[in-house]
Amino acid sequence: MKLDELLEEFHELTPEESLEVLIEMSHDLPELSPQRAGEREDSRHLVRECQTPVYLWVDAADGRVNLEAYVTERSPTVRGYVSLLVGGISGATQHEVANLPDDLLGRIGLAETLGMTRRRGFTGLLQRIKREAAAQAAEQAANDS
Repeated sequence: MKLDELLEEFHELTPEESLEVLIEMSHDLPELSPQRAGEREDSRHLVRECQTPVYLWVDAADGRVNLEAYVTERSPTVRGYVSLLVGGISGATQHEVANLPDDLLGRIGLAETLGMTRRRGFTGLLQRIKREAAAQAAEQAANDS
């Protein structure tokens, strides 16, 4: 899974350096696909745990998970974290997503730097990815049997 490679970039960085890297990653968040662009701010895709509006699409098919997300460029820290997740998780197996550690902020050195509200939002975002991927995998398994 590419997430492990991306997390390596944060290894041995200070919290300030980690935040800079995360902000740089905000520029790497892919544009939404044409089919999703029209739903860019559809409340059905809003991650409610995030104070900054984050819109997320989780697609699980053929045992793989793909993500799309929209976050305004005015929120570079949140956008960077979302970019890290989208770039790192897309293409992963459903098993890999289910086993993602809940302490990703700790692994990038920002668990203590970010405020409680932002930590809660980031945790909620990761939990939603895991939950939706699992639900879609279960639905696909039921349809296949």
